[in-house]
Amino acid sequence: MDNPEKVHSEPWGEGNAMSRADAEAIWWAGVRAVDPERLVEQALAQERDWHQARRILVVGAGKAGARMAAGVERALADCLDRVTGIVNVPAGTTAPLQRIRLHPARPPGVNEPRPEGVAGSEEMLQLLSTAGPQDVALCLLSGGGSALLPAPARGITLDEKLAVTRLLHRCGASITEMNCVRKHLSRIKGGQLAQAFRGQRLLTLIISDVVGDPVDVIASGPTVPDPTTFADACQVLERYGLWMQVPVSVRHHLEAGRRGEIPDTPKALPPSIACRVIGNNRLALNSARHQALALGYSVLDCGAFIEGETRSVAQVCAGLIRSICRDGQPLSPPACILLGGETTVTLGPTSGLGGRNQEFVLALGGYLDSQDLRQVTLLSGGTDGEDGPTDAAGAVADLTIWQKAAELGLRWQEYLHHHNSYHFWKQAGGLLVTGLTGTNVMDLRVLLIHAPNN
Repeated sequence: MDNPEKVHSEPWGEGNAMSRADAEAIWWAGVRAVDPERLVEQALAQERDWHQARRILVVGAGKAGARMAAGVERALADCLDRVTGIVNVPAGTTAPLQRIRLHPARPPGVNEPRPEGVAGSEEMLQLLSTAGPQDVALCLLSGGGSALLPAPARGITLDEKLAVTRLLHRCGASITEMNCVRKHLSRIKGGQLAQAFRGQRLLTLIISDVVGDPVDVIASGPTVPDPTTFADACQVLERYGLWMQVPVSVRHHLEAGRRGEIPDTPKALPPSIACRVIGNNRLALNSARHQALALGYSVLDCGAFIEGETRSVAQVCAGLIRSICRDGQPLSPPACILLGGETTVTLGPTSGLGGRNQEFVLALGGYLDSQDLRQVTLLSGGTDGEDGPTDAAGAVADLTIWQKAAELGLRWQEYLHHHNSYHFWKQAGGLLVTGLTGTNVMDLRVLLIHAPNN
C-alpha cells in the first residue's frame, strides 16, 4: 500500500465484516485444537500403571501450565490423594486446584523471569529430590516455560541473567541460540531438573512453542539431555558481538565451564526419563485448515516451519497474494493461506510498541496495493493471546480498517520503521484482542483472498 491515501473511500459492505469473522473463526479453530486440558487427559489415559505409584509428583512451567495441571487432576481423579506438585504459571492464569499448586511466577504480560519464578523453581528441585523408588513424576512444559522457570547458576544474579537475555533478544538471536546460553547460566534448564529426580519414572508432557518441536529447546529442555555445551554458549555471545557487554560474572562462569572447571549440562539421562510432545503448531494448522474448507475457501497450508525476519516473510506473502488475486495461481479465490511458525523482529534504537504479529500484518498490508487490499483480510495472532509486550494477540485488517487508517493520516511506513505497529492498529481499529488463551503453539496467520468485487 505505497499510497494509503489512494484507497477507495466507499464501504465494502457486509462482506467485509463477514470475511473478518471468517478469519477469526479459522484462527480460533486452530487455538481450540490445542486445548491443554484435553491434550493432557488424552496423554495420561495411556498411563494406567501410574495409579500404582506411591506418590505422583507434578512440576512444570508455561503459559499453558494451569490448563495442563487441571488436565492432570481430571485424568488422575481416582488416585488424586497421591498427587502433589507445583507448576509455575503467569499471574492471572491461576485457579484453585485440589492437589497441584499453581504458582504465579511473573506478572501478566511480562515475559521475563522474576524472583517469584526462582522461588517456584527451587521448590520443584526440592520436591523432585525427595522422590523415592516407588514415586513417579510428571513435568508439564509449554510456551513461556523458560522465563517461568529461572534458577540462575551459582554466582550469577537473576538481573545479570536477564540482562544477557535482553541483549540476545535485541540482536535478533534465535530461540535456539538464546536457550543455549540460558541453559548454561542455569541450575534447572538443560536436563538439570531431571537430574534432581531419583524416582521410578519421570514423564514430560510438552505443548510445543518452537519450530520443529525440538524438546531440548522448548522451555530450555529442563528434563531432556542437552546437546549444547559451554563452548557453544560462548560462541553465541561472540557471534553477536556481546561477549564484552555481558556481566563479568557471566563471562567468568561460561569461561570456567568451557575450561571444564564446572560440570556441563547432562548429555544423557536414564531411560526412565521420557518426554512426549502432545500439542504443537501443526495440530493447530490442521484444525484451521478444516475450518477454512468448511467455510468454502480453497486452502494453501504453508506449514509450521515459517521462520525469519517478520518483514521478509510478509514480503513473500505479498507476492503470493498478488499471484492469487491476478493470476489465480497457485489457487483461485476465495482462498485461504495459512502460515504457522514464529518469525522474529530485530529492534532498532528507536523502537515503539508492538509484536511480531502486529508488525507482520502492517508490513504485509503495506506491501500490497489498493486493488489487492480490496480482496484481502489479513490476520496474524499469537496462539497464547499475547503479542510482544502488549494486550493484543496480534492484528486483523480488511479494507475498512485500511480506509480508517488513511482517513486518520496514518503513514504505515513510519510506524513500521519504528516498530510501532501497536499504536497504528490501536488508532485504525485492527488490534486482535483475545485475552490469554491458556495455550501456546507459536503463531497462526490467516490470509483470506476474496473474489473480485466481493
